[in-house]
Amino acid sequence: MFIYGPVPSRRLGRSLGVSLIPAKTCTYSCVYCQLGRTNRLQSRRESFFPKERVLSEIRKQLSISEADFISLVGDGEPTLSLDIGWLIQKCKENTDRPIAVITNGSILFRPDVRDELMAADVVIPSLDAGSEEVFRAVNRPHGNIEYDRMLQGQVDFRREYKGQIWLEVMLVHGVNDTEAALKEIRSAAGQIMPDRLYITTPIRPPAEPWVEPPPPDEIIRAQQILGQSFTIDERESGGFGLDSFSGARQAILEIGSRHPLRLEQALEIENEFAESGTVEMMLKEKKLVKISYSAIEYLLPDYFVRNR
Repeated sequence: MFIYGPVPSRRLGRSLGVSLIPAKTCTYSCVYCQLGRTNRLQSRRESFFPKERVLSEIRKQLSISEADFISLVGDGEPTLSLDIGWLIQKCKENTDRPIAVITNGSILFRPDVRDELMAADVVIPSLDAGSEEVFRAVNRPHGNIEYDRMLQGQVDFRREYKGQIWLEVMLVHGVNDTEAALKEIRSAAGQIMPDRLYITTPIRPPAEPWVEPPPPDEIIRAQQILGQSFTIDERESGGFGLDSFSGARQAILEIGSRHPLRLEQALEIENEFAESGTVEMMLKEKKLVKISYSAIEYLLPDYFVRNR
């Protein structure tokens, strides 16, 4: 399946996720990534999946469920797909749902990538660093991507793009949440001039076990330094779109591989399908693995954990 959800999003409401990228194929291998370490680090763009099949799945899902946004996000970096511009245009022609692109912003220095995103309603790029050193420490980019080039790409995109840019800063305690690092991020964000700036913190099990969110007082300090911003440091709420799944087992595995589930969320899915005991059985069969992060229990597919 190329789509998932709609899933509850803290920024986009009920978001129909669209994946154009094979799992863990990305330009970065961020230390905080909820999908684990990148095992296919690349900067080359290509067509990964049949674009007509992706569009067909979107049409089908929108015919049976409600979504506030169609979100091109995937299991890696969506702008690596050569088909992203085509898909945005086709979604515009076939639905009135707004289109969001959630990207790390790493290859916006490419004119073709910037051009293909022009028809999107909202683009949400990441900016987790204000210097090359912190960039390497947090995002661990492909060797072809330098910090200054990445930043200039985002600045150029802002100058050309007429839609909304919501810049996202993920704070990792002890890495990019120092006063010096935050001031560097503020300077870089000032060049981009986003319509919104979101401060986020890790809430799901990260790629590296040492990653921790900053304590509350440091998040407040980050807000003061970065200026007017929105803080997202709480868990999302709301149900998942389950119409396309045949049962609880499939839904938990498919959703959990892209959107790690809290234990209570998996049990809610089990109840929606009236398939009591599914989660317990999947744990016993080791199809699911229970992981604790920030005192919250998450359930991850076993193959997902093996590749972390």
